[in-house]
Order: sequence, then C-alpha cells, then structure tokens
Amino acid sequence: MPANSKYLNPSFWPRFSKITAALLGGFIVSVLFHLAVASWFDHVTVIITSTYSALILWAVLMIVAFLAKNGWKIWGIYLLTSIILAIIMFYGKALNPIL
Repeated sequence: MPANSKYLNPSFWPRFSKITAALLGGFIVSVLFHLAVASWFDHVTVIITSTYSALILWAVLMIVAFLAKNGWKIWGIYLLTSIILAIIMFYGKALNPIL
C-alpha cells in the first residue's frame, strides 16, 4: 500500500535537515552528554557505561528528530544543547581536575 502523498515532503532541504540532525546532531549530543557526566563523576565508570547508554540515547534522539515537523528547529535545539553540555564539561574539568 503506497504512502499518502499529502504526508510526503517533496522538498530536499527539510528531508536533508532531518536526516543530518538525526545522524550527526543526535550523535554529537549523545557523546557530549556522556563527556559532561564523565567530567563530574568517575570517568572510567561513565565511559564503560556509555558503550550502551550512548547508543540508546542516540537512537532516542534520532526518533525525536524524525518526529519533529521542522528539521532546522531540531538542529537549533541540538546545537543549543551541545553548547550547554560543552560548558558543563568545561566547568567539570576546571573544577575537578583530579577526576
């Protein structure tokens, strides 16, 4: 049974933004989240745990990107989240240099 044509988006850029946000943006947010947590807690434990939890988080972020109506808004949300997580990671390393 073919898809209803009113739900298909013929334009290239909205589809491209969703696909890249899902793949690249979700991966960046997933990795930065685990790096930010590792900068505040025991980094060995977080890195070992992240082998599975990063994959699960990345899959969830990919689903969120494809459920959104606008791919560019998802890119903005992912970039803003990445900046916040990078700041948290920076301050975690600055305040806890021993970990």
